[in-house]
Amino acid sequence: MKKLLFLVFVPFMAQAQTLQECQEAAERNYPLIRQYDLIGRTTQYTVENMAKNWLPQVSASAQATLQSDVASWPEQLQTVYQQMGLNLKGLSKDQYRIGVDVSQTVYDGGAIRSQQQIARQQGLVEEAQTEVTLYQVRRRVNEMYFSLLMLDEQIKLNGDLMELLSANEKKLSSMFRRGTAAESDYNSVKAERLNAAQQSERLKSQRHTLTTMLTAFCGIEVSKAEKPAAATATASALRPKLKAIDARLQLVDAQEKALDAALKPKLSVFAQGFYGYPGLNMFEDMMNHRWSLNGIVGARLTWNIGALYTRKNDKAKLQLQRDMAETSRDVFLFDNNLEQIQQNERIGCYRKMMADDEEIIALRSSVRKAAESKLSHGIIDVNDLVREIHAENTARVQQSMHEIEMLKEIYDLKFTTNH
Repeated sequence: MKKLLFLVFVPFMAQAQTLQECQEAAERNYPLIRQYDLIGRTTQYTVENMAKNWLPQVSASAQATLQSDVASWPEQLQTVYQQMGLNLKGLSKDQYRIGVDVSQTVYDGGAIRSQQQIARQQGLVEEAQTEVTLYQVRRRVNEMYFSLLMLDEQIKLNGDLMELLSANEKKLSSMFRRGTAAESDYNSVKAERLNAAQQSERLKSQRHTLTTMLTAFCGIEVSKAEKPAAATATASALRPKLKAIDARLQLVDAQEKALDAALKPKLSVFAQGFYGYPGLNMFEDMMNHRWSLNGIVGARLTWNIGALYTRKNDKAKLQLQRDMAETSRDVFLFDNNLEQIQQNERIGCYRKMMADDEEIIALRSSVRKAAESKLSHGIIDVNDLVREIHAENTARVQQSMHEIEMLKEIYDLKFTTNH
């Protein structure tokens, strides 16, 4: 699936505003995505090279030797031939050969096929490990995306705060001109509005930095984050970590089959041809020192029982690898379950707090309006009003933060369960 995503063309300046779009873009943009193609090509070359072991294996050789002794005619037989007028030279101590050997495997007990399967499975293990690393990109996108949502909410609520302070500033300015309010009251509210304006600039600067980072990480322009739906996360067995463990177990199975193949006999046919001296006709060469063409064809059956010596230990090592993989699975599932419990508890906590947020805001708004009325009648001073304005704003900020933090926990849970 990741290989297909890698082939999708995405313009650099395209805009993505949903969380899913950002996650998919980040995975495509992350340099590690190229690892899939490299692993696939390496595995393909390895398997193709192994398949070439079925082709005839040809070797050429040339040799020249000088021997300390050679086969010779018995002395009695040589004397008889000399009496008959024949001079038997015997073999020369310098000998020469130029030849070609051709061997063709007919049956290998499944050794080549098992090695090809091991190579393929090793490629799948590497891909699965790469996917585990690449999956972590989603968590990093979640962190930046929900931080951007929080900043947007803070900027919006800070804008509402400035509007409320500005309205009260205008009201106090009018009251000051009429002589019903002190100049210090007007200046106090104005200072609070300016503080809020400074806070707005800080938040906008942070937002600009975050959008720049998210754009660079995703490889596309992210100008605005859309609040995702509060979907329910459900468990899934397709977490990349579990797939990587399964791939390791399948690799062990392939290696065990290779052990079985190593115990089977091997059958091949061969042909040898050479031009040199001496040849296969030894007696002819003992009489005439001439180079000749020679050839041999045949079949060869080999059975290496040396694999039996280490088979018990090899199988034990493979079983230990299985046990280690299964232990890794148990540890991951245990930790993953604990993480899900914590995330579900936090989600439940945020839901309970959100149930009271609306009422708290309504009460704070009512108190703030009453404080504005009291200030107009001179019952309270401006500090009391500013305190109530900030209390209402804090309640609204908390409501927004509770909602976004709950959404983040939900999508962190989706990441944990790979839903």
